[in-house]
Amino acid sequence: MVINPIYNLLVVSTSTIHGSEFLEYIKEDFVKFIASDELLFVPFARPSGISFDAYTAKVQEALNDKNIKVTGLHEFENKKKAIQEAKAIFVGGGNTFLLLKTLYDLDLVHQLRVQVGKGIPYVGTSAGSNLTGLTIGTTNDMPIVYPPSFDALGFLPFNINPHFLDPDMNSTHKGETRETRIQEFHQLNSQPVVGLREGSWLKVSQGEIELEGTLTARLFRPNMDAVELDPGLINF
Repeated sequence: MVINPIYNLLVVSTSTIHGSEFLEYIKEDFVKFIASDELLFVPFARPSGISFDAYTAKVQEALNDKNIKVTGLHEFENKKKAIQEAKAIFVGGGNTFLLLKTLYDLDLVHQLRVQVGKGIPYVGTSAGSNLTGLTIGTTNDMPIVYPPSFDALGFLPFNINPHFLDPDMNSTHKGETRETRIQEFHQLNSQPVVGLREGSWLKVSQGEIELEGTLTARLFRPNMDAVELDPGLINF
């Protein structure tokens, strides 16, 4: 698969892992990756209905010890200009449908594509990682709003399924597994899907994709058996 060599992406399954504070487990990699003391934060996914201000403050608090100034995109009257002038962009998790709808409503999807296409570092967690794929069709979220399109930012030539869960053989739950849901997706869609387990992330730079963290990821393709991807460079 061909990846734009200009892209600098950190595609993170989750902002918080069990036993860890918000961004704590990935903070060092995050800070090294953005290589900036200023960060533009996109709070539109609003996890648990949190306000834009409160969500932005949460990110600022997590990065205070790194002397990084965090500014929410909602604070700017001219949001396109804010994206154009950003040194690094962080799109937080929450509800993917709400996030994408808001970006379309504000006419910011194209501007994000342009800026990331210039090499501006982009970090996405959860819903923000969903946006890096071709569509949001493999999100785990409820469709609480209806965006005008499911087309995402399209930085990666596949879809992401963050928070990927393996079947619990001891569970009495009889609903569909995550793998079953992705198989359903592939009845009507052809793009590959990468299931990112919590605590894992993809680093994309110089046209290469590297799986980081200690866990494997799971690659799904239509009419093929799913395969495990080991940490390190990924070749499809």
